[in-house]
Amino acid sequence: MGVPLVDLQLQYQGIKDEVMSAFEEALASMHLALGPNCDAFEQEFSEFCAVPHTIGVASGTDALQLLLHAHGIGPGDEVITSSFTFIATIEAIVLLGATPVLADIEPESFCLDPAEVAERITPRTRAIMPVHLYGHPADMDAFAEIIGGSDIKLLEDAAQAHGALYRGRPAGGLGDGAAFSFYLSKNLAAYGEAGAITVCDEAIDDIIRHLRVHGSRERYVHRMIGYNSRIDELQAAVLRIKLRRLADWNEARRRHAGRYNEQLAGLSDLRVPIEKDYAQSVYHVYTIRSPRRDEIAAALAAEGIANAIHYRIPCHLQEALSDLGMGPGSLPETEKASDEVLSLPMYPELTNDQIDQVCEVVAKALA
Repeated sequence: MGVPLVDLQLQYQGIKDEVMSAFEEALASMHLALGPNCDAFEQEFSEFCAVPHTIGVASGTDALQLLLHAHGIGPGDEVITSSFTFIATIEAIVLLGATPVLADIEPESFCLDPAEVAERITPRTRAIMPVHLYGHPADMDAFAEIIGGSDIKLLEDAAQAHGALYRGRPAGGLGDGAAFSFYLSKNLAAYGEAGAITVCDEAIDDIIRHLRVHGSRERYVHRMIGYNSRIDELQAAVLRIKLRRLADWNEARRRHAGRYNEQLAGLSDLRVPIEKDYAQSVYHVYTIRSPRRDEIAAALAAEGIANAIHYRIPCHLQEALSDLGMGPGSLPETEKASDEVLSLPMYPELTNDQIDQVCEVVAKALA
């Protein structure tokens, strides 16, 4: 029997009745944007992340862009971030007219390397935006130390890190603001597009609430040029239902990762994911690395076991970012990771038998 990379249908069946009831209630009211579910979700997610403010928006990509915009990032500014991420991280910077400055990663956590960041600080640096990749938080204290007493902002791309902990503190409240995605495959996922921004500063909260509705918080009164980026009531309703289960689902992912690690850790030519001593990962994906990655992927596919590469081409080598002038060899750890990483099936409902099946195929491929 095959194993999917993610089984969205299985999770849906467990909450279907609650979802349908919430949909019927929202549709009966026809208050479909920035309504009571949105308000409640923002409060509940703030409590989950231990932050004062959550602003629901239309997508994770919008969350990144509005977060940067609210902090005044624009033409002439530089934002240091990772190339080993989904391109939305960098799109948000470019779309504001700012310049992405891409730094290399740590080979163990796949997160932005503080030493690499320190070398790229210039008078034009306005923000550092680490990515909590694969659900593992970046070393935020190290970045805060680099920033020191300057006015450089420390922003989190927390799109893959719902519930991840850094020194016991939840992702989302570790800097000057964070962007979350609720894309359908995330640990906390909508049934469409949705995102959120978490901040501690009340003034930034107010700016983002203006930005998400055409620069307005009072109908037909526009304080600034903004966006159309509202979270809708149906998505907020789904997220509220799922948020109540997220801690348990994340704990299931951690158990699955432990079982994978037990069976795969001793194999030659393979490295399992690690957690830094400051981190508690939520394993958005479970990603191994091996110089024989393609052999493993082919063996899994032959048995109907889904797998994926996150990310096959790093952002600095994408055609869309060729203007940055960063060719092969620019970021060696990032490029090596892109050649070696492979994500195995990971979702809360995964069974021990399925994990054992995956591990058996991986072991045979490397024998």
